[in-house]
Amino acid sequence: MAFTDASLTALRVFREVAERGTLTAAATSLGYTQSAVSRQIASLERAAGAPLLERRHDGVRLTPAGRVVLRHAAAIVDRIDAGARELAGLPQEPGTVRLGWFASAGADLVPRALEALRATHPAITVESREGGTPALVRALRAGTVDLALLGSGPPFRPPDTETPALETEILDEQGLCVAVPSGHPLARGDYIDVADLHGQRWIAGSGTAAGGGAGDSTGMGVWPGLDERPEIAHSARDWLAKLGLVAAGCGLTTVPVLLTGVVPSGVRVLPVRGGPNEQRRLLLARLPGPLPEPVALLARALRRIALTR
Repeated sequence: MAFTDASLTALRVFREVAERGTLTAAATSLGYTQSAVSRQIASLERAAGAPLLERRHDGVRLTPAGRVVLRHAAAIVDRIDAGARELAGLPQEPGTVRLGWFASAGADLVPRALEALRATHPAITVESREGGTPALVRALRAGTVDLALLGSGPPFRPPDTETPALETEILDEQGLCVAVPSGHPLARGDYIDVADLHGQRWIAGSGTAAGGGAGDSTGMGVWPGLDERPEIAHSARDWLAKLGLVAAGCGLTTVPVLLTGVVPSGVRVLPVRGGPNEQRRLLLARLPGPLPEPVALLARALRRIALTR
């Protein structure tokens, strides 16, 4: 069987698997059974004459052949969809840009950049979605987002190890802060000494196990590198909920500088002194190659807002 025999359905399924990272997640997104997804992938692999996915305990990873097929699958699916719109008499959308962003970027930076872009280029439509770094990187690879805002912490490794390497631009680099209730003793000064974080109650992300240790994700709300088993009083995925719990006096949480302009009343955000310098980077990531003008204009708006914060 030749690759030209590959069905459009199989290409769509493969693109979804590449973006979601697991057969189960792709099946749920498409409304298929997992066995149906597996059959479509198997048919595409027969057409390609090579394995396209490496099955691993934590999901799937594209093989070199899979990366080639994905690149062409994304282009084929997009062109078929554009043709379907034209045949249906629907307007084409040459000015549509797809943006992915991590949670804290959506609180302030993304809305301000979209407002600025709309004021100067109202014909450009931006479709955006929130996601974690692995999901956003997969979406970039699958061609379902054009740009992605990613957060990065030490030791600042590349977003993934696939080829070609993603092009990343540092939009901002600032220290991690801690949000404390305004009535808390730590809120009296202009900064917090890292030693004073010992014995505090923490509000962590929902992915952090209760009583998690110092190796927990630094984005989850517990100050990284504490030489103790932190007390996690509450867990919440949503930043607004976490900051609301801080305002209510329920504990402390780490805060990226991106959120300092939108914290609710009753919360103070303070830098931490002592210990390792906990820097965080804001990255703008994309696939290598020339950018269409609408994508470049959105990138410029994001860059400008990040510089003026």
